[in-house]
Amino acid sequence: MTLDIESATPALCRLQLGSELRQLRSAAGLKSTQVVKRLIWSPSKLTRLETGENASVETSDVMALCEIYGASDEKKAMLLGYAAVTKTKRDWWQSAAYRPVIGPGFKAFLGLEATASALHTYESEFVPGLLQTEAYVRVIHQRAHEGLGVEEVDKLVAVRTTRQEVLRREGAPLKLTAIINEAVLQRCVGSPAVMRDQLRHLADVADSMPNVRVQVIPFKLGAHSGMNGPFVVLHFPDRAVLKPIVYLENLADAWVTRREDNVERYNEAFTDLSALAPGHRESLSMIQTAIKEL
Repeated sequence: MTLDIESATPALCRLQLGSELRQLRSAAGLKSTQVVKRLIWSPSKLTRLETGENASVETSDVMALCEIYGASDEKKAMLLGYAAVTKTKRDWWQSAAYRPVIGPGFKAFLGLEATASALHTYESEFVPGLLQTEAYVRVIHQRAHEGLGVEEVDKLVAVRTTRQEVLRREGAPLKLTAIINEAVLQRCVGSPAVMRDQLRHLADVADSMPNVRVQVIPFKLGAHSGMNGPFVVLHFPDRAVLKPIVYLENLADAWVTRREDNVERYNEAFTDLSALAPGHRESLSMIQTAIKEL
């Protein structure tokens, strides 16, 4: 399926282009090693193209691949249109103000998040980023990046709050389902006032925005399928040829995985957690109780 080039974001065009190129290579019966050998490219160059990791895509590279794959004129024109968007438009996180504080792995995630139609996340330690208040996220970054100056922390906070616009984007806001551990409600991040405001915001958003659903895993439920750590599963619009992708991060790195067996495991884990956790109203009640206890 094709995208509306006029309204498509660079992130979506890069991802759609990469997926289309992978399909063309597969249909041509070619391995990536064969392609890079013919074009005298490094293996990483083709990988970046097929995974949408480049900030922009050269039309000459797309032309060369289309020739090798025997793409039709119609397909070639479509892919060149995607490449042109990546050269003429910029995603907000590519601006000079944000680049210094965004690592490669998280940059890849931002492109996916901006493109996704639905996001399923399990978080065990803190409120998911899309639902954090400015004061709450500032405390997290001040603690996690103690060597950073005020200006760098301000940029990190701005990145987090700008991300949240996907929940209110015009036409097709992101559908967010967030499952959190009860520990998130009990751990006081910052002062009690900061934490109360954060929990009130969490409850208000979950109760007022139809595209946001929050569930809480109570301690009393014991062991569950999210105990190996937090994760995010991203789902994409029907018009895209992109399959679900998983995003993971730790203290040192952040990365995405597209392997179907890995994605399926995380999808199953999220389904299990959703079935295990109390529903919307009971989860909101747990949040309200935590607010009173503060």
